[in-house]
Amino acid sequence: MREERGQLAGPLVVHEPYTLWGSVAGTVTVVEGGKFYMRGSIYGDLNVEYGGRVHIFGTVTGNLKVARGTKVIHSGILMGDAINEGGRLYVDAMAKIHGKAKTRKGETKIEPKPTVPGARRRDERS
Repeated sequence: MREERGQLAGPLVVHEPYTLWGSVAGTVTVVEGGKFYMRGSIYGDLNVEYGGRVHIFGTVTGNLKVARGTKVIHSGILMGDAINEGGRLYVDAMAKIHGKAKTRKGETKIEPKPTVPGARRRDERS
C-alpha cells in the first residue's frame, strides 16, 4: 500500500491502494484497482470510477461522484453534493453532507444521526 503525507497539486489519479494524510489541490479520480483512504482534504471534486473503492475520513470541498461498480464509505465532511450514478454509497452517522445526496442509480444508505445519551425524543412521555 502506498502512503503519502503532505500537500499535493492535482489532478490526482489513484489506481492502487493509497492512503493520503494531507491535502490535494484539485480533482481526485479513483479508477479500477484503486483503493483510496482519504484522511485529509481535497480542494476539488472526488470522482470514483468503475472498480474504485474509497473511504473518506476527511473533507472534500467539491462534489462526490460515485459511478457504477464502485463502493464509497463517507465518514467525513462533504461540502458539495454526493451523486450516486450506480455504485454503493454508505454515509456514516457522523458524516456531514452540506449539499444534497442524489441517487440516480445504485444503492445509497444513510445512517441516522446518533442519539445523545440521556436525551429524550419528542415522542417519549415523562
